[in-house]
Amino acid sequence: MLSRHLRDALLPPIFQPAIEIPASAIDDEMDHERLVFVVEIPPRFESDLRAGRSAEVQLNVDATAMAQAGIGASYLQVIIQQEVANVLGRQEVQPASPVNVVIRTRFNPNLESSWFISVMQVINSITMLTMILTGAALIREREQGTVEHLLVMPLVPIEIMLSKIFANGLVILVAAGLSLVLVVEWWLRVPIAGSLALFLIGTALYAFSVAALGIMLGTIAATMGQLGLLAMPVVIVMQLLSGGSTPMESMPLWLQYLMRTISPTPHFVSFSQAVLYRGAGLSIVWRELLVVLVIGAVYFAFSLSRFRRANFGS
Repeated sequence: MLSRHLRDALLPPIFQPAIEIPASAIDDEMDHERLVFVVEIPPRFESDLRAGRSAEVQLNVDATAMAQAGIGASYLQVIIQQEVANVLGRQEVQPASPVNVVIRTRFNPNLESSWFISVMQVINSITMLTMILTGAALIREREQGTVEHLLVMPLVPIEIMLSKIFANGLVILVAAGLSLVLVVEWWLRVPIAGSLALFLIGTALYAFSVAALGIMLGTIAATMGQLGLLAMPVVIVMQLLSGGSTPMESMPLWLQYLMRTISPTPHFVSFSQAVLYRGAGLSIVWRELLVVLVIGAVYFAFSLSRFRRANFGS
C-alpha cells in the first residue's frame, strides 16, 4: 500500500505520472533518456517500517539535466518522507525518520556545472559557426560575382552546394573535436564516457543539416548584413529550444513536437548527452542520427531548389 501511495503522490505539474518498471530495466531506461528519476523501493518496505526496522529507498537521478535533477531530487525526498509519515499515522516527519533516502546521482555525481555547460557550449558553437560560415561562403561568392562563373562552368548546383558544405563542415568538425579533447576533457577535466569517433560521426551529420539551413538563408539574403539578421534569430531559437538550456519536458507539448520536427538541434543535444555523458553506443542513438539526417535532407532539397531558382546576377 505504501508503494502505491508514493506512486500516486507524484503528480503533474511537478512530475510526470509515475510508471512501474523492474529493477533490471533501470539502466536501459536511463541510458535511453526516457526517465530522469527512478525510485527503487526494496521488498517488504512497508512491513519493515511497521515493525520498527529502518529501510532505505534508492533514488536514481540522471544529472545530465543538472538543474532539473537537483530540484526534482529535493522534491522527491520531501514527498517520500511525507507519505511515509502519513501512512504510519504520524502528523509530520520526525527528526529520526525511519526511511533513509539514498540519492545516487548518475553521469555527473558531484553536479559539476562545468560538465554540463562546456558540452552545451561546444554544441552551440557548432550550430552558430556552421550556419553562418556556410551562408557567408555563398554570400561572399554572390557579392564578388564569382557564383555566376561557377554556374557557367561544367558544374551542377548540387556540386557547388556540397563543396560549400564539405569545406566549412570539415573545419567545424576538426574544431569541435579539438575543443572536446583539449578544452573540455583535458583543461576542464570533464570525463568523456563514450566514443569520440561516434560523436564526430553524429557531428558530421548535424553539420550537414545545419549547413543546408545556412545555404537556404544564403539564397534568401543578398548581403552579409541581411544574412546576420536572418541567422541570429534562427540560431537563438534553435539553441534556446533545443533542450540544452531548458528541459524539453518543461515546454508546451505542441512546441516540443514542433522543435523535434523542424530542428535537428534537439536530436543532436540528446545524442551528444547520451554519447558523452552516458557512454551510449550506436544501438541506442541511431534513431537520433537518423532523424538528424532526414531533417538535413529536407533542408538540403529545399535549399537546392532555391539555389537553382535564385537570380545571383541581381
